Amino acid sequence: MRPGASAKYAGKNAGKNAGKYAGKNAGKNAGKNAGKNAGGYAGSARDVAVDDAAIAVMIDQYGDRVRELPPVALVIGAYNEEGAVGPVVRSLPAWVCGLDTATIVVADGCADATAKEADAAGALVADVPVNRGQGAALRLGYRIARDGGAQYVVTTDADGQYNPAEIERLLAPIVAGQADFVTGSRRLGSEETKDPIRQAGVRFFAATISLLTGQKITDTTFGLRAMRAEVTGAVQLSQPQYQASELLIGVITHGYKVAEVPATIHKRRVGESKKGQNPFYNLHIPGVNNLFYGLRFSRVVLGTWWRERQRRLGPASASPRSAQAGLPATPDSAGPAAMTNGSGSAAPSGRTTGASLDELMGGPDSRGDRPSDRPSAKRT
Repeated sequence: MRPGASAKYAGKNAGKNAGKYAGKNAGKNAGKNAGKNAGGYAGSARDVAVDDAAIAVMIDQYGDRVRELPPVALVIGAYNEEGAVGPVVRSLPAWVCGLDTATIVVADGCADATAKEADAAGALVADVPVNRGQGAALRLGYRIARDGGAQYVVTTDADGQYNPAEIERLLAPIVAGQADFVTGSRRLGSEETKDPIRQAGVRFFAATISLLTGQKITDTTFGLRAMRAEVTGAVQLSQPQYQASELLIGVITHGYKVAEVPATIHKRRVGESKKGQNPFYNLHIPGVNNLFYGLRFSRVVLGTWWRERQRRLGPASASPRSAQAGLPATPDSAGPAAMTNGSGSAAPSGRTTGASLDELMGGPDSRGDRPSDRPSAKRT
């Protein structure tokens, strides 16, 4: 940390940073990456501007707590989860596998007190003024984690359905170098929900993605996941809502080592699910919401698979997927060896990434001054 950095940015320059990127430079980034790159990391030029502005405000509020994150970032996308998100944030571990953690909550256009409740519980909150979907919220959370120097990212939901005690089980293989991406699986573990339509959907999509990618997967939509932070910058993430399959298929087709571990999903105890929203959502007609969710999820699965297939067949395609052969991962040109964004995080060439946290704070983008260049902080 540079001496006096907190005082410098917590005071007179706080408003300057927010205005700087919410105005002139947000438009600059949006314009620069509009057009052919609009389908990249942030999904659209407008998303880049929204993300830059949200991060600038976040830096004004938290200062170096955002810019210099601990090794593990626990990322949550939340939409109208007042009453649920606070207990979830307080239940998350302060350290995992001996590594310190920080919780990042992206409040996605919430109309309630979700952001305030998460902040009071101790999370770093990015309060986005527009509702864009879980995919867009997590994408922003990933960017904050990478640019802040986190080495690992763990995602969970704001509704309390996942067991925080199982986070260490997911992260341990990654810290040990045995995997790059680990997802929980209710089919290998347990679930309290007994909805037969949802259970059938989980099995159907697991079989479909297994067939398309050649790697056996038992649960494609489990929200409790762990990964190396660089993975989130190497895989194209353009889906605003149904991001679970896009990330999973992208990780597999880029050659990263993927593993599943048994995990638990509990019944939601506060609020209601936001999945499968449609013109008839508020009527709560049995099966209709699941039908809409399934159709949209299918479209994302097939669209992502086709996009990744075209990428791999293109002139830039490189190594075969090594995860299937049980060999060390050697991702192709869009993987970790790809060009980096402003924060030193991996991002495919031509990808829309927005400004780095150093740029948003107006400070130098010095590689030697970034937390990722220093040894991991461990608790003893």
